[in-house]
Amino acid sequence: MSNHDTEHLPERTEFILWAEFIERSGVSAARIGELIELGWIEPRTTEQGDYLFRVLDVVRANKLERICRDFEISSIAGTIIMDLLDRVQGLERQVRQMERLLWDASEGASGRP
Repeated sequence: MSNHDTEHLPERTEFILWAEFIERSGVSAARIGELIELGWIEPRTTEQGDYLFRVLDVVRANKLERICRDFEISSIAGTIIMDLLDRVQGLERQVRQMERLLWDASEGASGRP
């Protein structure tokens, strides 16, 4: 496709509207409203007052819905668990980065290529 062919296409966006969010996530409108009130999902708002959600929030909402259903817990409890899981994943990422740095430093100190 040439540049001329693509100039009239809408730009790709990481945001979706309310109806598409509900369709993709399978989460009820009531639950999404609750998550917005809790501040766990923070959609942007268009000039017309419509919510715009991040595509990433679909994955997060699905995961939260599974946790709440599987453990029979409230949305609030589920968001706490999700926040803790996010922190654990972040710490695991940091540990891997530190391990790589230590490995690289030890390789450099030993004089090996």
